[in-house]
Amino acid sequence: MFDRGGLFWFVLLCLSGLSWGPSVALSADRPNVVLIYTDDQGSIDAHCYGSQDLETPHMDRLARTGVRFTQMYSPSAICSASRAGLLTGRIPPRAGVPGNVSSQRGIAGMPTSEVTIAEMLKAAGYATGHVGKWHLGYTPETMPNGQGFNSSIGHMGGCIDNYSHFFYWVGPNRHDMWRDGKEIFPDGKFFGDLMVEECKSFISKHREDPFFLYWAINWPHYPLQGTDKWRRRYRKLPHPRNKYAAFVSSLDERIGAVVDHIDALGLRENTLIVFQSDHGHSTEERTFGGGGNAGPYRGAKACLFEGGIRVPSIASWPGSLPENEVRSQLAVACDWLPTFAELCQATLPNRKVDGKSIVKVLKSADAASPHEDWYWRLGRGGGAQWALRQGDWKLLGNPQDRSNKGQLTKEDKLFLANLANDIGESNNVADEHPDIVERLLTRRQAIEADLAAAP
Repeated sequence: MFDRGGLFWFVLLCLSGLSWGPSVALSADRPNVVLIYTDDQGSIDAHCYGSQDLETPHMDRLARTGVRFTQMYSPSAICSASRAGLLTGRIPPRAGVPGNVSSQRGIAGMPTSEVTIAEMLKAAGYATGHVGKWHLGYTPETMPNGQGFNSSIGHMGGCIDNYSHFFYWVGPNRHDMWRDGKEIFPDGKFFGDLMVEECKSFISKHREDPFFLYWAINWPHYPLQGTDKWRRRYRKLPHPRNKYAAFVSSLDERIGAVVDHIDALGLRENTLIVFQSDHGHSTEERTFGGGGNAGPYRGAKACLFEGGIRVPSIASWPGSLPENEVRSQLAVACDWLPTFAELCQATLPNRKVDGKSIVKVLKSADAASPHEDWYWRLGRGGGAQWALRQGDWKLLGNPQDRSNKGQLTKEDKLFLANLANDIGESNNVADEHPDIVERLLTRRQAIEADLAAAP
């Protein structure tokens, strides 16, 4: 087939990595990853999750072209802890973030010893970008560029006004908008549109490279600043649902713009898009006491009943993952780090990772959940909320219910529910099943000992 000269050039071309089959196949085996993490989005607040009053065609499009989870959990019910669990694959107290970190400049957050998805994928040759909210530290070492991101634009605190980019909620009022560790002042630029521009720019810049984009959208977290188009669309909904709905659809529209850009660049079949909320909807005063919807679930943001931690979650990678399928296996956002490691041929951090790869679950509805149980702790000390789910049993300690779907008394300090027959966690059956309570308490004690011991 080849003379010596032809064979020489054939081998040289293969070794040089030009566009021959093996090189292209290797690229296709390492997907780009776009991780979209929304903020305070309720458990069923997308049309594809059963909402009858929300228009979310782009979230629905991701569900049609991917796998939609019905038992995906947040690592925590509060912003910083959830993000720490997501980015490190570790139970948030193990990652050093059992609750929220400060939104004040100069105060550190997640320890720099933690290894993030960005650091893991950067070591594997990925370009890494952060757009949006951070809320994991406000010093150079604990801001995004110090935690593995090549580029970053967004706010470091818990929330901002989307036009002035000021944090107004704990005085003194302070500006919070940064690019790669330097303060910037795009005054009056609607942050939703700025995020879309930055996402498109990052994707275009790295279209020839494998890339990881962490788009931490600060919506629908307060302030509820949906666009005029959607405020008009939902004007007949009751307050505060109308304001929340307008913000969710404004969010959905911007997700669609970025997905369309990926399509236009011809990258869709080589890009894994993961969409997920950080935890349940807010019932805080600044969001008018509600607006989000947990459906049949009890609880909301900042509590460990299902409505605080069971979240919408979709993974879409056309041609490589099933499409328009549902997964009911228990999974947790901590699972994305080891899942990305497997799909992107990256090396796991050399430390304990609590999450497990869910690649088998993504590919098959018949695959078992990698978790026999899962543990949450929100806060420190004896009064911290905690929950342990094992099978259909869920035991909560020091529970709070910010959805006010039922009263909690001192007898409910230990609250046991069976999710198979009480998905709303309306009845505490701890007294009826002391053996189950004792088993779960023993398991919790072992987990807490491990959290205290493991680096």
